[in-house]
Amino acid sequence: MTGGDRENPDVEFTSRVRADEITFFEAPETRVEFPGDTDDRSTSGSERTNLPKPVRETETYEDIQVDYRIEAYLRTEVDLPLGTEDDPGTDTEPDRATGGDDTC
Repeated sequence: MTGGDRENPDVEFTSRVRADEITFFEAPETRVEFPGDTDDRSTSGSERTNLPKPVRETETYEDIQVDYRIEAYLRTEVDLPLGTEDDPGTDTEPDRATGGDDTC
């Protein structure tokens, strides 16, 4: 994330699939999960052309297109509650890399 911009997703993935003809011999089971440190704005979805949801087994669909998009917003230190073990600000040790304590 750059410059604290919380309007744009931290991770964005888009894809497009086209086919002249497709037959599903088994209806697929699909899902998307956002494990880890994502916030509630993370989302995914698709726009389909000539392809119903759900598809029917053994039916042939023609001239299909699926546009798919995933947007993930990662939680930052600002998003974490203070005093939790996930909060890096609770470290009481001096930060030697920035000169917190020159004695070694």
